[in-house]
Amino acid sequence: MPASADAIRDSEVDVYIHAPYLINVATANNRIRIPSRKLLEGQLKAAASLGAKGLIVHGGHLNKDDDPQIGFDNWRKVFERMDCPIPVLIENTAGGGNAMTRRLDTIARLWDAATAGAQDPSKIGFCLDTCHAHAGGEDLVGLVDRVLAITGRIDLIHCNDSRDSFDSGADRHTNLGTGQIDPDQILTICRTANAPIVVETPSEGQADDIAFLRKHL
Repeated sequence: MPASADAIRDSEVDVYIHAPYLINVATANNRIRIPSRKLLEGQLKAAASLGAKGLIVHGGHLNKDDDPQIGFDNWRKVFERMDCPIPVLIENTAGGGNAMTRRLDTIARLWDAATAGAQDPSKIGFCLDTCHAHAGGEDLVGLVDRVLAITGRIDLIHCNDSRDSFDSGADRHTNLGTGQIDPDQILTICRTANAPIVVETPSEGQADDIAFLRKHL
């Protein structure tokens, strides 16, 4: 293992790794789904070897005319077949009318399918992204309670402001206090979720974002 990997594994910092965005295990297209499943499994093993606390993955999407149940069934099959050495954290996403994790109603169906098929349901977790929720059309007020009613857990917060308006479907992160989300709503999410926080904002203002969170949380 490279020295840099050893440094990550031995670090006192909790490490979370994001799987490649091209992974789409929900799709009805075998040429995409099967490689996606294999890539997810490989990423999971690699993340575990680094001592990561979890692997974040997007929920994927279907084509316009596909039955949504196909996507839920495909997620169930993933966890029926895959050993999870560390938790897979399914993340809410911002855009796409056929996205599996944009709306809470489809997140609920995906969650039920995935946990029903899992060898160990405790290895399925949830990552809540504030920009994605806002841009995806979910009101941030009371959002933590609504998510917990579905999943029973929030394992990680991706703390980001949104460049674009509510329900825009645009996944464009911006620095805290410079976008369309009330900073107090972001702080409330962070406080009530009781989960680790990762900032995914533009690098030039990221230090200020972290300082803001440390001051107010």
